[in-house]
Amino acid sequence: MSSLHFCGIELEHPIINGSGTFDAIAAHRAFGDALLQRFPFAAFVSKTVTVQPRQGNPPPRLWEVPAGLMNSIGLPNKGLEGYLADDLPRLAQLPVPLIVNVMGFTREQVAELVTAFSARQEVAALELNVSCPNVETGLVIGADPDEVAALLALVRPLTDKPLIVKLTPNVSDVAAVASAAEQAGATALSLINTLRGMALDPKTGSPWLGGTTGGVSGPAVRAIALAHVQAVSQVTKIPLIGMGGVQSGRDALDLLRAGADLVAVGTESFRDPVAGSRIAAELAALLQTSEAVKVR
Repeated sequence: MSSLHFCGIELEHPIINGSGTFDAIAAHRAFGDALLQRFPFAAFVSKTVTVQPRQGNPPPRLWEVPAGLMNSIGLPNKGLEGYLADDLPRLAQLPVPLIVNVMGFTREQVAELVTAFSARQEVAALELNVSCPNVETGLVIGADPDEVAALLALVRPLTDKPLIVKLTPNVSDVAAVASAAEQAGATALSLINTLRGMALDPKTGSPWLGGTTGGVSGPAVRAIALAHVQAVSQVTKIPLIGMGGVQSGRDALDLLRAGADLVAVGTESFRDPVAGSRIAAELAALLQTSEAVKVR
C-alpha cells in the first residue's frame, strides 16, 4: 500500500488507533523495541489529556455487551504538566506521527491545552474531544453546533497544527455539528465516539459501572458508525477519520467507501494487540482486488 497524506502528515497506510484504546508506553515496556520496529498503526493518537490530573471513575469500569464493550474509565491522566514531563518524551520515540487528544470543561481549558501543545515539535496534530459538558453552559460541547463553533473560534488562531474535532454520536444531527466545525476552522473530523449505555448489577439491580453510565464500543456500533460517516461525508469536504467496531480489513474498507479518509481501530486492540497491522494488511489486499473506493 502506497503512503498517503492526511492534513499534511505523511502516513504509511490509513490505519490508526482510537484515542485511549492502545497504551503505547505500556506496550513498549511489554514488547521492548520490537514494538518500535513493527508499530501497528500509521499514526498514534494519545489518551485524552486534561489540564488537571484525573483519577478517572471508580471501579468497576468495564462491562461486556453482546458484540462489544462498555467502559466507564473516566479519562484518567497525569494532566498537562505531567504529560509534558513524563509521557510526551516517551511517545516522541514512536516511529510514527503523534496526535494528541485533548479535552477541557471550558473553552479556556481547551485553549490552554492547544497553546501548550502548539509549541511542541513532537506533536503532529491535535484531536479535540468535544464529548464533555461545558461547565459554564451545561451543554455537551459536541452536541451543539454553536458550542463547537465558539470553541473553534477561540482555539483555531492559537495554533498552525491540524485540529481534528472528534464528534460524539449522542446527538440528534451529527451532520449539523460537523458542518459547524468545518466552517469554524476544523482541519479534519473523527467519528464516531462511543455511544452512551448502562448496565445493571444482576443481583442488586443497581448500575454496575462506577460512573453509572459508560461508552459502548465494538462491533455493536459498526452500523451506526457507517451511517454517521456517510452522513457527514455528504455535507463536509475536510478529511474524515472513521471508527466504530472495526475488526477486519473489510470493516475498514466499508468506512472508506462510506467517506472516511483514515480508519481508527479501538476495541479490537484489546482482543488483539497487533490488530492495527493485521487490519492494514487485510485492507491493502482488498484494495488491490476490489473495485475503486469512492472518492468524495
